[in-house]
Amino acid sequence: MPRKTEHRPARSRPNPLDQAKITYIDYKDTDLLRKFLSDRGKIRSRRVTRISAQQQRQLSRAIKNARQMALLPHTPTPPASAPRPLTHPAGGPPAH
Repeated sequence: MPRKTEHRPARSRPNPLDQAKITYIDYKDTDLLRKFLSDRGKIRSRRVTRISAQQQRQLSRAIKNARQMALLPHTPTPPASAPRPLTHPAGGPPAH
């Protein structure tokens, strides 16, 4: 017999842009745009960010404009403590 699970009603989560009373998403506001980017530099989905479809379109256009204007990087920058790969002038393994 399958186990019965209790289903909790879905709690509506507020739209963060509406809460902050942001009506226009500006490509020059990089602090705001970075909140909607993943650590890999990808644009987060609506399901994750909880914004409307129209706001998602405006946001993606603003992020793409900011990337073109070099205000945001196209790829994420590695952390300063990340190990750098070893490179060898001859392309072979290091001499011991």
